[in-house]
Amino acid sequence: MSRYRQRRVRLNSSSPTFDVFPLLSLPLIYYNFMVIAVHGLDPQSVNAWLNGTAFEITMFSGMVWSMTQSDVIVAAAMGLLFIEILKSVGTPMLSLVNHGIAVMTLLIYSVQFMSIPGFTTSAFFLLGLMQLIDVIAGYTITIVATRGLTR
Repeated sequence: MSRYRQRRVRLNSSSPTFDVFPLLSLPLIYYNFMVIAVHGLDPQSVNAWLNGTAFEITMFSGMVWSMTQSDVIVAAAMGLLFIEILKSVGTPMLSLVNHGIAVMTLLIYSVQFMSIPGFTTSAFFLLGLMQLIDVIAGYTITIVATRGLTR
């Protein structure tokens, strides 16, 4: 017998809804709202919006750093992807429900990217790619975490 007991790390929130809800659907919802409701599926209007400056900051060097709308959306989605990967370590049953909903979200990303003109942009492709990474990493982490419980 080992003198040291193995500690198991559990990352659980107090809300099962947070554990189940795929956070990368938030950029999908925002992008859908902007493309469908605001720009009316017009590809030129969508591209102008995505390439428009979101903000500019003057640095100490005097140079101006600016980010486009698409940069901001992708950066926010990267932060949500990090949180999603951390959530995969949680309760296995809730994680499996989360992964199932994440697969459906990935299907929505794929169908919209391939079939609707306003969604065929690099920013939307990168959001879909992050969703794919979330699905693969989520299942992998859940499988590895449950193996540790059976040993």
